[in-house]
Amino acid sequence: MDFKSFDLTPEIESGVEDMGYTEPTEIQVQAIPHIMQGRDVTGLAQTGTGKTAAFVLPILRRLKRSGKPVRVLVIAPTRELAEQIHEAFQGLGRHTGLKSVAVYGGVDRKAQIRRVREGADIVVACPGRLLDLMEQSIIKLARVEVLVIDEADRMFDMGFLPDVRRIIKRVPPQRQTLLFSATMPDDVRALAGEILNDPVNIRVGAPVPVSTVSHAIYTVEDHLKTPLLIKLLKSEEMESVLVFTRTKIRATHLASRMKRAGFPVALLQGDLSQNRREEALNGFRNGKYRILVATEIAARGIDVLGISHVINYDMPDNVDAYTHRIGRTGRALRTGIALSFVTRDERAFVWDIEKALGKEMERRILEDFNYGAPPPSARAKPLRQERRGNRGKSLANFPG
Repeated sequence: MDFKSFDLTPEIESGVEDMGYTEPTEIQVQAIPHIMQGRDVTGLAQTGTGKTAAFVLPILRRLKRSGKPVRVLVIAPTRELAEQIHEAFQGLGRHTGLKSVAVYGGVDRKAQIRRVREGADIVVACPGRLLDLMEQSIIKLARVEVLVIDEADRMFDMGFLPDVRRIIKRVPPQRQTLLFSATMPDDVRALAGEILNDPVNIRVGAPVPVSTVSHAIYTVEDHLKTPLLIKLLKSEEMESVLVFTRTKIRATHLASRMKRAGFPVALLQGDLSQNRREEALNGFRNGKYRILVATEIAARGIDVLGISHVINYDMPDNVDAYTHRIGRTGRALRTGIALSFVTRDERAFVWDIEKALGKEMERRILEDFNYGAPPPSARAKPLRQERRGNRGKSLANFPG
């Protein structure tokens, strides 16, 4: 099957070819025909399955030609995801004349306002900035034909549910509504029941880590994580590495220490300006930076093919978060490797991941690394410890 089977316009097919798409993914095969028929859809699919194009292509087909009122609204939880979706509309629709505008906080409002006033068929927005511009009557939603809520579970994790409900009240009730999510917690299910009309429910794969990724763990005390990471990066072939930490402070400290160790590293965390975030992402994407140290903000919305390794410097809080993190590698049928640094108090969580995977994760030990080194003195100012645990205790009883 190829994209021509969807009866797209020649202009959209040219965009598909420009973007290098050859065969549609499973979520695209299942969702595109229903969306083109005007049906409401819920799409449950894990990260990296191609769900952005699954709604972008039929929306472009529906709009056909440009018009000044906003006709499509896409709500996304993060700036990175909003920009990724906007770029998909631009790339796939570059020959259609349709105009997309991305709207989110952390950047100059004037440029966004100017683009909206110049005419936008499609607005891809984060809730906060969108509400701000709506209240000033800069963005009007009275002519919206299609509403898309993307990464709905993440939206609610970040506390955007009240904002999303306020926005939905301003969108015409006679519309097509598409809701995409990686998981379906109760809040997402309840909202879907409220705003979708007789939806087609599509589920692609189980909500477990993608099969193209291999998983391994290193059992290590918290104070030894940085030396272990540096030794790993020096001793193994790792082309492009995404490292996750638990907090912004830990990400900032780790990136600083790795820079001092001579690694080409960039930092991505929520306190950075949009310009600095874009510079970090673009530098990581084009190979300027081999390593990107990030907080959970990067678990979704980073569209970077070719990431060879995801390293959980700090373990996430739940299996879903693990799934989204490691979904940054092994994308588009490529293979990837997920490595996790696990402390004693996290062993129960490892079992939860293994239950989701249906198999044990490989236990690895790096040769010539001193796992028994004592914690540094207070004068050495170790990387801030922010999780309650048994720091300094033996890992001898950890399974494997």
